[in-house]
Amino acid sequence: MKKTTVAFIALALCLSLGAESEKELIKKLPPHHRRWLTEEVVYIITKVEKEVFLHLESDRERDTFISAFWKQRNPNPNLPENEFKKEHYRRIAYANNWFGKDSPAPGWRTDMGRVYITLGEPHQIERFESDNEIYPTVVWFYQGMASKGLPDSFNVVFFKQHGLGEYELYSPVKYGPQALMRNYEGDATSYLDAYYALLDIQPQLAAVSLSLISGEPIGITPSLASELLIREKIPETPQRAIKDIYASNFLKFKGQVEIEYADNFMESSSQLNVVRDRSGYYFVHYLIEPKRLSFEEHQGKYYTTLEISGNVSDRSGNMLTQISRRIPVELSESQLRKVKDKLFSFQDMLPVIPGRYRLTVFLKNLTTREFTTMEKDFAIPASEALAMSPPLLANRKVDVPGSPEYKPFRFGTSHLLPSPRNDFLASDDLVVFLQLHGLSAKLLNEGALEYSLVRRGETALSRKRALREYPSLPDVIETIPLKGQSAAYYTLTVSLHGAGGKALLSESAEFYITPQPALPRPWVLSVPTAVDDFPNFLNELGRQYLQVRKLDQALPLLERAFRRQPDNTRFGVDYCQLLLRRGEFAKVKEIALPMVSDRSQFEYCLPLGRACQGLGEFAEAIAQYAEHITRFGANVGVFNQIGECHFHLGDEAQALKAWEKSLSLNPKQPQIREKVDALRKTTK
Repeated sequence: MKKTTVAFIALALCLSLGAESEKELIKKLPPHHRRWLTEEVVYIITKVEKEVFLHLESDRERDTFISAFWKQRNPNPNLPENEFKKEHYRRIAYANNWFGKDSPAPGWRTDMGRVYITLGEPHQIERFESDNEIYPTVVWFYQGMASKGLPDSFNVVFFKQHGLGEYELYSPVKYGPQALMRNYEGDATSYLDAYYALLDIQPQLAAVSLSLISGEPIGITPSLASELLIREKIPETPQRAIKDIYASNFLKFKGQVEIEYADNFMESSSQLNVVRDRSGYYFVHYLIEPKRLSFEEHQGKYYTTLEISGNVSDRSGNMLTQISRRIPVELSESQLRKVKDKLFSFQDMLPVIPGRYRLTVFLKNLTTREFTTMEKDFAIPASEALAMSPPLLANRKVDVPGSPEYKPFRFGTSHLLPSPRNDFLASDDLVVFLQLHGLSAKLLNEGALEYSLVRRGETALSRKRALREYPSLPDVIETIPLKGQSAAYYTLTVSLHGAGGKALLSESAEFYITPQPALPRPWVLSVPTAVDDFPNFLNELGRQYLQVRKLDQALPLLERAFRRQPDNTRFGVDYCQLLLRRGEFAKVKEIALPMVSDRSQFEYCLPLGRACQGLGEFAEAIAQYAEHITRFGANVGVFNQIGECHFHLGDEAQALKAWEKSLSLNPKQPQIREKVDALRKTTK
C-alpha cells in the first residue's frame, strides 16, 4: 500500500512537472540549492526526493528538506555527527582530487568519480597501465555488498578508449575484450576470439573482460548480468536503501505540519476498524504505531508530550469533525527500561455518523519535534441490512469484566491487542473479532459461521460454529490456536451459512506466521472514557449531524447530552446553536439567559445575543454581543450582527461604526462594503 501511494505521488509530481520542465525548475533554484541538487547529491538522491525538492517554494523549506534528506541516511542518530554525510562529502573531495585530470570536467563527474562516490573505496585495485599491448586499464574489486542488492564480489573496470582521454567505464557488452587491446587483428565480432587473444596477453584482465561478477561462468558472449550490474544495480545502490515516503509526506503535509517538524517524519504502521457499540452507535477504533518514541530525561524522570490532531472528512474533502488531544507522558527509570525495546502504540476511538469518510491523524512528539501520520478510508453503514464486518485479528485477548469505561479495541468484556502488521508466532492464538448485523430470528437459530485458514492455496484448518453458540451477538469473538501451523502467509476466510449450509456472506483477512522465536509487542497508550462521560459521544455525534445540516438527527443527540450534563458549557452552547438554526429563539433565551445572569457563563452571551436578535429584542442583543467581545475579543461576525441590530433600531451612525470595524478586521466582505457605502451617502 505504501509503495502504491508513493508511486501515485511520484506520478502526480511528474505530471505537474510537465507544465514546467525539470531543467527550467532547476535553473530557477538559488545557486547553493542548485549545486546541492545537481552536484553534491546527484548520485544518491531518489527520483521522488528530487521531484519533491523541485516543488518546494522557499529557501526555508529547501533547507529543512535537506536536513530531512540527511537524517534519512544517518546510520546512528544518537551520534553528534552524521557519519553517512561525512563519508559522502569525503568521497566527493577524493573524486575531485584524484579523478578527472585528463578531462575538463571535475572529478565527481567522471565515471571513476561516480562509481567511487556511489560505492566508496574499492577493496583492491589492479592497474594495467604500462603494457604496450593493452590500453591503460584499471580494475576495482568490491566484495561484501550483498546486503545492498549487489553480487557478493564483483569488479568494475575502467579503460582509456583508444588510449586517449579520461578513464571510461568498461562494459563487456558494449566494448568487449577487443576494445582493451591495442593491436587486435582478429574477428571484431567474436567476443570469444578476443577473449582468448587477451588471455594470452594478460590473463588477469581477460578474466574480467566478459564478466565482471566473480565466479560467473564465462560463455561465448559477454555477461548480461554484468551489464545489468553497471547500468542499473550500481547506480541504484544509494537509492535502494532509502524509503522516500518521507519526502512525499514532506510535500503533502508541509502546509499542515509546522516547518520545524517537517524534517522529522517517522514511519509508522496503523489500523482502523469500524465497530457498532452496544449503544447502537458506530465507533471508529484506530491505532498508530510510530517507528520510535523518544523522551527527555529530567531528575531521573523521562518526559514527553504527544499531540494528536486530525480530522474526519467526506470524500469531497468537506470536514465532518476534528480531532485534538494533548497527552503528557511521564515514566520512571524502571518503567522506561520495561518499554524501551518495545514498540509503542497510540490507540483511540471516536463515534461517527453514517457515510463514507477519510480519517487523517497526525501524531506529534512535542519534545523531540517528530511526527507521523495515518490516513484511512472507511464507511459507516446507514441501514441494518444483513452484513458482516471485516475480521479484526488480534494476538491477545484480555478479559475485563465489569470495567466501567469505553476503551479502544475493547468490545464487551474483552480487550483485544491487534497488530497493524497482522503478524503472529506459531505459539500465539489467532483471536478473530467481527460483527454480524441484520440477522433474522430464523438465521440466528439456524445459521453458522465457518472459519478457514488457507496456506498456499490449501486449507490448513477449518471449523464451524452455530450462531446460537455466540452469547454476545452481534459481536463474535473466536479464538483459533495456531500451534502446529507452519510459518507462512495465510488467508482467513469467515463465511456465514444459512439453513441447509447455504453461504450468505464472507469476509477475509491476511496474516503471517513468522518463523522467529519472538515478536516485539507494543506498550499501549490510550485515554479511556468513563461510562458517565458517554454524553461526550452523544454531543460529538450531534455536532457531526449539525455539520452536515441534518438538524432533525442532531436534535435528540445534542438535547440528550445537554440534559444529562446541564453544567457542561460546551454541550449547552452546541444545543443552543442547533436551536438557533431551527429558529427556536425563545427556547435558546430560556436556556442561555440564566446561564449568563446567574452563573456568569459568558460563553452563552453569543447564542443569547442571536436569540434576542431573532426575537426582535435588538437592544438586549447588542448588550450580549458587546459582553461577548469584552470577554473573548473582536469578532467579525459579531460586529456585523451589532450593525444589523443598530440598523433595525434606526441608529445608522452606530450601525456604520460597527460595520466599519468589521471591515477593518476583514476587508473582503462585499455585502458589508455595500451597506457601508450606502450609509456613508445617507449620513453625510
